[in-house]
Amino acid sequence: MQDSYTKRRKIRAFIIISVLLLMLYAKNLLERQSFKNISTTFTEVYNDRLVVESYIFDISEKLFQIQKLIDHCDVEYDYSKVINEISTYEVQILEVVTEFEQTKLTPEEATYLNDFKKIITQDLNIKSYELLYSDSSGVNRAQVRIYDKKISDARKDLDNLSNIQLQEGERIITKAKTLINRSQIWAQFEVAILIILVVVMFLFLFRPVRRNEGMI
Repeated sequence: MQDSYTKRRKIRAFIIISVLLLMLYAKNLLERQSFKNISTTFTEVYNDRLVVESYIFDISEKLFQIQKLIDHCDVEYDYSKVINEISTYEVQILEVVTEFEQTKLTPEEATYLNDFKKIITQDLNIKSYELLYSDSSGVNRAQVRIYDKKISDARKDLDNLSNIQLQEGERIITKAKTLINRSQIWAQFEVAILIILVVVMFLFLFRPVRRNEGMI
């Protein structure tokens, strides 16, 4: 009878300990996935937000140089090669845009970026310097104002893209904080399981066996 009770007691202890160990294993798997998600989240912040913000800044600088050339801001500047210079800046901008397109774009980002690209490739694709200047009438102010308006539209697209980086960055950081808080909860859960496991093993190893006892 005593041997039968002892055997049942061992089986119960074995089952309880096995369940607790399985819970620890499951918790470790979940925590491992959580840390993987956190790592992915911070990589996304860098690759798709911080790097993209540098793209936007680079594009904005080149767009500013184009506007200076169109507006003839420097009266002492030699404008004989201005079309080639504008074209060079536009090619450089499109190269950055290509890198931008390879990042993880939201639908809104894709819309603004496509609109910006259209302005650069079509609206600011100046074929002849005579559209900007002629010896007889000087700077073609009406046409320059049209180009300035297109550049202003392009800047609005860049501003909208920059604002999206801030919004998406905040969203990703909030997601990372949630994952970190969840990991802290799992860590507390693990401590609780370990305490229960220690108690169970203590009762099994050190609690005296009573003949009429029905549980651990």
